Amino acid sequence: MTPARAAPAGLSPPPPSLGLALAGLSVGAAALLLIAIVGGAVRAGVSDPGLHGLASVVFYLCLAGGALTLWLGVRSLSLALESRSEVARGEILKARALAARARDSATIVFGLTAALLVGFFLVQLILFNDGRIQRTFLRWDLMTQSAADVALAFLVNIKLALIAQALVMVLGLFLAVARLTPGRAGAPVRFLAIAYIDLFRAIPAIIVLYLIGFGLPLTGLPFVNRVSSQWFAIIALTLTYSAYVAEIYRSGIDSIHPSQWSAARSLGFSFSQTLRYFILPQAVRIVIPPLLGAFIGLQKDTSLVNVIGTMDAFNQAKFYAAQNYNLSAVLVVAILFVIITIPQTRFVDWMLARSLEKRRQR
Repeated sequence: MTPARAAPAGLSPPPPSLGLALAGLSVGAAALLLIAIVGGAVRAGVSDPGLHGLASVVFYLCLAGGALTLWLGVRSLSLALESRSEVARGEILKARALAARARDSATIVFGLTAALLVGFFLVQLILFNDGRIQRTFLRWDLMTQSAADVALAFLVNIKLALIAQALVMVLGLFLAVARLTPGRAGAPVRFLAIAYIDLFRAIPAIIVLYLIGFGLPLTGLPFVNRVSSQWFAIIALTLTYSAYVAEIYRSGIDSIHPSQWSAARSLGFSFSQTLRYFILPQAVRIVIPPLLGAFIGLQKDTSLVNVIGTMDAFNQAKFYAAQNYNLSAVLVVAILFVIITIPQTRFVDWMLARSLEKRRQR
């Protein structure tokens, strides 16, 4: 029998892993049991053949996922027990490596089980009560029937967003510069810019849309009668979002070190020249990610234009919903917004990460 070796001096014992491994094993076993009970009950209560097939596929896939988490729990427990054995033999380094692997396996069990249960219960919610939710929101025939018209109307949302974004960038920059106008002579300009920004940040966008879309036609002005509802929507969105974008620009300008201003002014450049040639080029690069985030919000808020009668995707879907007493067409609108919004969101995240990395390298 090999005698136990003493632990090398200075090495701390491995972190405790047996309790975490037991917890992971328990969670995996409980998740598998829960999936078997709930999934079996919901599957048995579905009468529609198509939904029953979907329920069966989801049930067996989730059972396989539950079995995987249970296996990871067993593996974590095995590694934790092996780590304890290595401690008894004095192999501290090997015991620490095994304990780390056991803890990793246990934490994977927790994360995988949480994701599995969330997905499982979302599908069971759709299938529950013989698929009532599915028949209300996910009627495939109604979604395909309305998809072409809704997608065509969605082009209006994209048009409104693109035109409003271009106008917002210009007006927002003008407001930001106006708010930064120096000296006592610029005080009235600063006051007006601050008042505008505070006012339109305080009023909800839907109220601005309502006031512009219905209020301006009521004035009876000759040129207003020739303006379409789409342009009313563009004006309202521009007024609202330019206030937010102005603050984004201002934050970028304020982030430039004061030495940049001092250096440019000491060379004889005026305030406007310093701003144009030195400050704004740096500030704009900094604020591109938050600007894109604001434009994503503007893009989604184009769905509010239905309140003034603009035939956008949401209004088109509401006609189908009223005709069929079903909301599947509205879900098509949601899917279209998701398709164009999520890639932009990931692009913004990438730009933020790249900007942070560049700052760290300086």
